[in-house]
Amino acid sequence: MHGERRSRRPGRTVLVALAACTGLWLVVTGSTEQVRPPLPPAGEAEAAGVPAGGAEPLPGSPPLRIRIPSIEVDAPLTGLGLDAEGRLEVPPPARRDLAGWYRDGTTPGSVGTAIVAGHVDHATGPAVFYRLGALRRGATIEIPRADGRTAVFTVHAVAVFPASRFPDRLVYGPSPHAELRVITCGGAFSPRTGYQGNVVVFAHLTGTR
Repeated sequence: MHGERRSRRPGRTVLVALAACTGLWLVVTGSTEQVRPPLPPAGEAEAAGVPAGGAEPLPGSPPLRIRIPSIEVDAPLTGLGLDAEGRLEVPPPARRDLAGWYRDGTTPGSVGTAIVAGHVDHATGPAVFYRLGALRRGATIEIPRADGRTAVFTVHAVAVFPASRFPDRLVYGPSPHAELRVITCGGAFSPRTGYQGNVVVFAHLTGTR
């Protein structure tokens, strides 16, 4: 999979980039099952449709940070582009506090599906989205933006998908609403090849301030 040139749709490029997360901390320490990142309950993908209602979408403006109070995330965001192979770049592995957003796609709070991605761990321990799988419906995600406004999203589903059956359209497809996906590695783990899937948070805009 890594040797193929992928299309420049964010769905495919993000999937390829996150499939490269190898769980370095688990490999280095030989960690056992009880210290694996948390995972969402089975069947959550069925709730991935956007609930009725929501806030009025915002004009485009670059995001600055991502805050998820219920799992104690407060991280700066960096813009992510595509590499020479058409794959989404990832935040520098040494910056485990840093997340990234797909800067050529929708900005969080605008109409469409905005993409935020980050590492689950690195060689010395958990990274920014280690506890992403512990999120539940109703949790709040805040995205402060360069225009001085904060886009507030409500989580409506959290799911884990195996890389071999990743639902590109469900996760990355266009939307008439202001939606957000937050993605990291997760699922089954192999010491040889790393994580076998991705944890995906589905959220929609419910407020601004």
